[in-house]
Amino acid sequence: MYYFDPKDRETKELAPGVRTRTFWGENLLLSVLEMDPNSEVPSHTHSHEQGGIIIQGEVEMGIAGEAMTIGPGYVYVIPGDVEHWAKSGAQGAKVMDVFSPVREEFKY
Repeated sequence: MYYFDPKDRETKELAPGVRTRTFWGENLLLSVLEMDPNSEVPSHTHSHEQGGIIIQGEVEMGIAGEAMTIGPGYVYVIPGDVEHWAKSGAQGAKVMDVFSPVREEFKY
């Protein structure tokens, strides 16, 4: 299958107020992340490279100890094994993340 409508995909809760819908191929995984207002993805690391773009809202993000508030159109790249976290603003946020290789725990 080549095309997907995210609305047809069940969500997976990653943290309180943070849900994703994931889609994957052989070498990458896409995550359409929805964050309720003032919700947080706690600080964590994983071996996967991660890149993303803010689609809607604002996100305060910390990567390797450097924090910044970013909005629609901002792109970030997180190397594997680097500590990072995110917190949405008062309006919540929608984010597209890409992981490589595929995060097996995000396949559902």
